Amino acid sequence: MPKLKIGLVLDTSLDPPDGVQQYVIGVGEWLRSQGHDVHYLVGQTEHRKLPNVHSLARNMTVWFNGNKTTIPLPTSKRKLRKLLHKEKFDILHVQTPHSPFMAQPLIRSAEKDTAVIGTFHIAAYNRLVTAGNWLLGWWLYPSLKRFDKMLSVSTAAQSFAKKTFRINSTVIPNVFDYQLYHEAKPFKRYGDDTLTILFFGRLVARKGCFVLMQAIALLNDRKDIPKFRVIICGKGAEGAKLKKFIDDKDLADLVEMTGFVDEADKPSYYASADISVFPSSGGESFGIVLLEAMASGRAAVLGGDNPGYRSVLAPREELLFDPQDITGLADKLELYLRDTKLRKDAAAWGAAYSEQFDVNVVGQKLLAVYEEALRKRRQG
Repeated sequence: MPKLKIGLVLDTSLDPPDGVQQYVIGVGEWLRSQGHDVHYLVGQTEHRKLPNVHSLARNMTVWFNGNKTTIPLPTSKRKLRKLLHKEKFDILHVQTPHSPFMAQPLIRSAEKDTAVIGTFHIAAYNRLVTAGNWLLGWWLYPSLKRFDKMLSVSTAAQSFAKKTFRINSTVIPNVFDYQLYHEAKPFKRYGDDTLTILFFGRLVARKGCFVLMQAIALLNDRKDIPKFRVIICGKGAEGAKLKKFIDDKDLADLVEMTGFVDEADKPSYYASADISVFPSSGGESFGIVLLEAMASGRAAVLGGDNPGYRSVLAPREELLFDPQDITGLADKLELYLRDTKLRKDAAAWGAAYSEQFDVNVVGQKLLAVYEEALRKRRQG
């Protein structure tokens, strides 16, 4: 296959270490490792030190789908056309839903022989998000017509894209660096006979850390539970609320709050866990954190039963739980704390299962999509 010039389009900033940014960088740097010329066409980005980052718009902060994020302000169409004319991309790969203020005019200005691919990333957290995306789909209709191929990261995202944007898409899943997590070593400070329960994520309501702490309080009152600790990795709006609950319930000796964890340390935290638990109640289009936690092969990985996490854990439904049922979560944790064989079997399954989402595997599927879309466009 000839080497391609690829523009990865993301309306928001590339700076945060969130899921879509991880996807874009993971795909982009893998494509670069394969010899392709990769450019990042993004909203206001100041801290990512990567080649060919084009910061094309000023951004403003908003809350969307239960998360704090940024959206671009209107940008110069002349600036966008000048960039496209200069670079002459073979592929524009757009992360959707995209903005009418940056990505839409970029797509509509694309050269005629540039293939435009989309990847749909979200599932709804509530009805307001569904209604908002339905309206956004109408607004984006002029650029949606220009896509040569639309993908979704999961069946949950695929269904939401069909419901709100009225588009058909093909599932090609999220990606991650399997070896990075599989080869990670645990921190020595956790290398004792105390079992470790890990939460990793933003401390916001929908991610469910407060539900987990309520379950831990119940678990702590039960008799003859194997000795365990809880590590909470992340920061967010519920941090103070969680700390107060931990103090009020006398859990301070049991629970460690690390605050924000650098990307370099994340694999070792996963490798230090015996049980990794993600009680998100919704708004998840996939579940990349589940795969990262599985890859170490050391922990049983439990996920809240929402559409995105179910799309990942469907082969082992017993690893899902109702994220609103505090007692049920306490029971699930107790089961996996007590049963060493069950815990290790789930960990071994996760290590084998998650390898299929490695960027080296999924990246080849993306390249095949690029090649087919480009061939059809240039022959058509």
